[in-house]
Amino acid sequence: MDLRFSDEDEAFRQEVAQWLADNLVGEFAVLRGRGGPGDEHALIDERRAWLTFVIVGGGPTGVEYTGALAELLRLVLGRDFPDLAPGLARIVLVEGRDRLLGAFHPKLGQYAERILRDGGIEVRTSVLVEKATEELVVLSSGDEILGRTVVWSAGVRPEDPVRTPDAPRSRSRRLEVDGHLRLQGRSDVYVIGDAASVTHRGGELAMLAPPAMQEGRYVARSILDQVRGVPARGPFQYRDKGTMATIGRNAAVAQVGRVRFRGFPGWVVWLVVHICYLIGFRNRLAVLWSWGWDYLRRDRPIRLIIRSHGDPLADEFESGPSGPNDITKD
Repeated sequence: MDLRFSDEDEAFRQEVAQWLADNLVGEFAVLRGRGGPGDEHALIDERRAWLTFVIVGGGPTGVEYTGALAELLRLVLGRDFPDLAPGLARIVLVEGRDRLLGAFHPKLGQYAERILRDGGIEVRTSVLVEKATEELVVLSSGDEILGRTVVWSAGVRPEDPVRTPDAPRSRSRRLEVDGHLRLQGRSDVYVIGDAASVTHRGGELAMLAPPAMQEGRYVARSILDQVRGVPARGPFQYRDKGTMATIGRNAAVAQVGRVRFRGFPGWVVWLVVHICYLIGFRNRLAVLWSWGWDYLRRDRPIRLIIRSHGDPLADEFESGPSGPNDITKD
């Protein structure tokens, strides 16, 4: 293959050299703090803000997300982004109650908090988020956290389906229901899932998938009974098949009735249950292989090829050669 340039190839090379000077050198200047110590400190502060994550809600979702995020940053940040110091990353978990995992036994919540703290995560309990902007999070304690990312895992506040201002709500602002999962005072409105406050053992069912699935099946059967003219079935009874939450590598908590697991045994129980609930042997085998590979190799690569802003020269090449600087192949 023979590459031939036109007679204006010298001008073309000068154009490329000028582009390198205007763009690449400028990019390196930004990475190195634009040349001055003040700018370098400002750049570090900006990076620290972008690498600060505030997770709101210390339930199973918040704890699992926090542990997974910490592991991801620990395995990926230094390997795939060597220009970012691992010490810049900061994870803050905020919980309004006095402990994490309120649906679990207190000892399991204490274990989860200890594991997260040992992993370098800041855990703030008995604190609420009062304000969140694009640049900071303000807590009820008066503390301000400079961070660009806020992850909400504290549940939802449901809309009133009948638009009545006096709809009864629980302390968590979920809609109160009767024993048949109907909105209090309404026989034609059912409420299930995260929107429903279903009493259970002196409290209310957590915002998790198992309660929502059982509630959905009960309501579907109740509606079918009404259509068929069958007498109404008895009140809803939740069958507690256990609750689990993974915290990180070799660390999880599981609670099945009065039986409790934590640490590596809880982690194994969590893996087995999740694999068993997958549909199809092939899916189970694929997930087991993937998890085993990640566990043994600690391989969580994230390959990103990005361009920070427009590149006129690259755009010209992508659109095809034209004019006197065409490249011909023989």
